[in-house]
Amino acid sequence: MIPASPPIRTDLFSLFILLGCVQGLILSYVFLSHSKGSTRQSNLFLGIVILAMAIIITDVWLGYTNYMFQVLWLVDFSEPLNLLIAPATFLYIKTGVNQRSDKRGWLHIIPFMIYLAYMCLLIYPQGLDFKYNANQGSFHPEMPRLPTNSYGSEWMFYPKWHINDFTFASMLIYQVASIVFLTKAFRKRGVSFFTGEKSSLTWFRDFCLQLAFLVVVFFVVRVSFRHDLGDHIIAAFISLIIYITGFAVIRKSLFFQEANEKAPRKYEKSSLTPEIQSATLGKLQEIMVSEKLFLDPGFSLPMLAKRLGVSTHHLSQILNEELKQSFFDFLGAYRIQEARRLLADEQNAYIKIEEIGQMVGYNSKSAFNTSFRKVTGSTPSEYRKKQVDQKF
Repeated sequence: MIPASPPIRTDLFSLFILLGCVQGLILSYVFLSHSKGSTRQSNLFLGIVILAMAIIITDVWLGYTNYMFQVLWLVDFSEPLNLLIAPATFLYIKTGVNQRSDKRGWLHIIPFMIYLAYMCLLIYPQGLDFKYNANQGSFHPEMPRLPTNSYGSEWMFYPKWHINDFTFASMLIYQVASIVFLTKAFRKRGVSFFTGEKSSLTWFRDFCLQLAFLVVVFFVVRVSFRHDLGDHIIAAFISLIIYITGFAVIRKSLFFQEANEKAPRKYEKSSLTPEIQSATLGKLQEIMVSEKLFLDPGFSLPMLAKRLGVSTHHLSQILNEELKQSFFDFLGAYRIQEARRLLADEQNAYIKIEEIGQMVGYNSKSAFNTSFRKVTGSTPSEYRKKQVDQKF
């Protein structure tokens, strides 16, 4: 008979780890569902890393809070993933930096597959008494053990009892391999490994260093604590890595980028050449000043493009990328500039504001007032009065 479970433990560690589990599952879905294009395989590996982390700390959370005693069949369910995080991280960095898939990448997950098969054959099918003792030995070694009827010879459990050693060896080997690979990548680009300049390469470096600290934390905890009593510290550090990754993803989100940062992507397949762009810009400034085409109320983008001898698409691209303006903002700037000249001229003092607006191409007084205020910060009437006051 399975004894009653210890009381549920709730503290800051349990809350911190639980939130890390939730965020890890969300992040892994984001990366796995966006494994497309040139970043397809690197996003896939990062999604695998984050998902493995989330499952592992969920296992630890269940054990640390004593909820595991209520679901004993889940004891050590995440153990094979210990041998997946390190190689998947290395493959994430390698495919992300090289921007191409690694055809032999699957070879790195062979240890994980072997240990998973081992767990499926020998550990997962064991009875609840065996799993009760395993969980009790990890988190409550002071409690008495149950008599068990486990199957398998003692030597068969050697891999299970030494999984922490295998995990540390895997983490250390792949961490060294990742640092060596990144050092070569930085050297190839002619920059220092510890450069402060932000780039995709420094992101991989920072992620690698976070995992390096995890190796150190893992080693210190294993040396300092008997059994698995320090697993909550390792899980908390893994949760911290998940939080940092999530914060970085939010910062890079297109949701928070300015609209003009998206403009170059709009014209990604444009046939506009630098020569056409330069010639059009020069001609544009010239005819707008000399011919004052903007005074025509019906003046439009196609009319201007035809006058310049370029397509409307190319003209729109030039205005967006070079002048950082839409056609209507560009047109409004010239019209308001002309309106300011007319309003400041004493000879036009008898001309009504509405007529000034019509003279520069506006069909209504309200449209003129709105555009004028947008450019100058004041209405046409206020601007005219200010000009008169300055002269007296």
